[in-house]
Amino acid sequence: MSRLVRQFVFVAAAIFAIPHITFAQSSPSSSPPLDRTRLPIAEPTVKQITELDVRNTKPPARFQVTAPQGAPNVVIILIDDLGFGATSTFGGPIPTPTLDRLAKGGLRYNNFHTTALCSPTRVALKCGRNHHTANAGSIMETATAYPGNTGKIPNSVAPLAEMLRLNGYSTGAFGKWHETAAWETSVSGPFDRWPTHQGFDKFYGFIGGETDQWSPLIFDGVVRINPPLKEGYHFTEDMTDQAINWIKAQQSLTPDKPFFTYFATGATHAPHHVPKDWIEKFHGQFNAGWDEVRQQSYERQKQSGIIPANTQLPPRPEDIKAWNTLSDDEHKLFERQAETFAGFVGHTDHHVGRLIDAIESIGEMDNTLIFYIAGDNGSSAEGGMVGMFNEMTYFNGVQEKVEDLVPLIDKWGSPETFPHMAAGWAVAFDSPFTWTKQVASDFGGTRNGLVVHWPKGIENGGGLRKQFGHVIDIAPTVLEAASLPEPEVVNGTPQTPIEGTSLLYSFNAPDAPERHNTQYFEIFGNRAIYRDGWFARTIHRAPWNTGKQKPLTEDDWDLYHVHEDFSLANNLAGKHPEKLDEMKSLFMTEAAKYKVLPIDDRTIERVNPATAGRPDLVGSRTSLTLYEGMNGMMENTFINVKNRSTTIAAEIEIPEGGASGALLVQGGRYGGWSLHLRDGKPAYEYNWLGLERFLVESPTALPEGKSTVTLDFEYDGGGMGKGGVAKLSVDGKLVAEGRIGKTQGYIFSADETADVGIDNQTPVALGIGYGPAETKFTGKIHQITVDVK
Repeated sequence: MSRLVRQFVFVAAAIFAIPHITFAQSSPSSSPPLDRTRLPIAEPTVKQITELDVRNTKPPARFQVTAPQGAPNVVIILIDDLGFGATSTFGGPIPTPTLDRLAKGGLRYNNFHTTALCSPTRVALKCGRNHHTANAGSIMETATAYPGNTGKIPNSVAPLAEMLRLNGYSTGAFGKWHETAAWETSVSGPFDRWPTHQGFDKFYGFIGGETDQWSPLIFDGVVRINPPLKEGYHFTEDMTDQAINWIKAQQSLTPDKPFFTYFATGATHAPHHVPKDWIEKFHGQFNAGWDEVRQQSYERQKQSGIIPANTQLPPRPEDIKAWNTLSDDEHKLFERQAETFAGFVGHTDHHVGRLIDAIESIGEMDNTLIFYIAGDNGSSAEGGMVGMFNEMTYFNGVQEKVEDLVPLIDKWGSPETFPHMAAGWAVAFDSPFTWTKQVASDFGGTRNGLVVHWPKGIENGGGLRKQFGHVIDIAPTVLEAASLPEPEVVNGTPQTPIEGTSLLYSFNAPDAPERHNTQYFEIFGNRAIYRDGWFARTIHRAPWNTGKQKPLTEDDWDLYHVHEDFSLANNLAGKHPEKLDEMKSLFMTEAAKYKVLPIDDRTIERVNPATAGRPDLVGSRTSLTLYEGMNGMMENTFINVKNRSTTIAAEIEIPEGGASGALLVQGGRYGGWSLHLRDGKPAYEYNWLGLERFLVESPTALPEGKSTVTLDFEYDGGGMGKGGVAKLSVDGKLVAEGRIGKTQGYIFSADETADVGIDNQTPVALGIGYGPAETKFTGKIHQITVDVK
């Protein structure tokens, strides 16, 4: 039975059973229409009751806000780091049967755009405004002090989830968030920009930009939880289970209430973690190499009409080598990288299929508006020329080598790697475009496949739509589909008008003129402007170039007429200089209007709060005292021990029989440090990117009773990521000393945390166990003090 039928039966039964109650919000004729432009909707004034005896009265109607009659359920599925040319639905080499199925019954959009980076796309998607309007000009971890880039979403851009919740929807978010300011991710809050304060009744997922799919950092609401203990556990499967259970329970208990589900996988962002049987499904399928795979996708795209027949395939970036010039070892390594990525895509689409099957099983498919967005940006080229066993090497400016990666081929994608593929594959999976994620000035970075499915609202399935669209168009599309006005005030704050354009006009009018006519793009200095079929752009930096860039004023601009040049293959700057000047001037106008200026092209330098100028939770404090039970502290909310001398003093108590386990750790298997007891002996281990380890350990175990274990690290100085000397003392007496050859200068991990008394997720050190249960300190910690110089 569909929700609409159940709603009719529910209301009819209630009216006939209790004829003296007026259901003001369910019956349009019984009261004035609700003012939905001011949220929350004001409760009506209840007439004063003067009668003494309740028996002589009739109860007033219960005030309840319900969604407009016939309002659809809404599901937004957002895949991470997946390029336009990856999926079978858009001509790519990787079968995506769920996306194919929804496209067959719905619509494909081949001219839909993102911002080219994760946080900006996600924020813009869910509020309907440009990413700089929402202060999300880059990822949260690189926010700065400038308007448009602060990382702090203003109350004046209320998210779609809050609009729907206050209009009678149930709302649930599952998977990746990455929209909370980096300094607001501790137990101290504020939680204003966490999912459950951004309109979602339910959240199950991770807060940051990525997580280990085998050992994720999960929050249920605002509470950190450990993943289920299950053999072969994978986060995508877990989040899908959670989403299915929530939707079914919500419809069971409140069948008259539509739901909004935001389903944002950590896949296919690095780390490319996927069960081995999914990798094996693609064994040998990428032996032709990235040039041939790209060419074959391009041919399929033309033959199927996904791209115009006159589309040209531009050359790949010059930095990327031709496949036929690579060595046998490079071929072997890169083929495995592609097989793993393809397995990750297939595995993800499979679990999306489970979600769709669940919605169908409860009879809700006909009136569920589904947006399946195949990528929050193009495929990622952050793996550089050879890929990475550990993605954190990229964020620390370390280049991995083929000879070190080849021995890891059989482990690729397993819990023993934190991998990313080479940039050549990113370009191939972005066919027919040239560039990738981070390049906001090329469609390889911004154009992503979109499928919309809504049987009740789409008359003829299987169509292709070519109108220009952008992620800021999704929120107004949902509002129009649900017959809801754009709110003018939300929770007491006047709203910045929505800047997107509803796509609903195109659902049943394939040739309708496009309505989104102007759109700027900017990420890390790569910038462009679109207007009425013209596109002007400059490629300021490649994703694999994280060092100092040339001055912004020296950038060369290109000009394209995209209605005739789908892939940006023919630069018309020389033929139409006046048009180019007009477009460049338009960019500056739009950039000033939407708080894009000043442009900041720095990348990993901005990970450091001091460099970026954003708030820092610990700030200028040089000492932090920690207590037992404090764990799950993300890197941006912990004292910064990188590139400086540090003293850690742990006041502990050893029980009879001795003790072992973690005292204080930061990071995980792929980088970090650990102060711990192993077989009762104090030790300090520095894990440099999972590539090298440095251990300083006492030769004797601690006696029963109180002790103070102190680690003094004397940093060499002279730049970032240098080494130093570690000295380990017990009650003021030196017990061990050793050299730490190198350190991580920028970041330990995107999702691993600092923990007192345990080592969450993956272990930093060898030999003290795996996870909270095994690494928990078996003595007592009174306090631990961290001092930095």
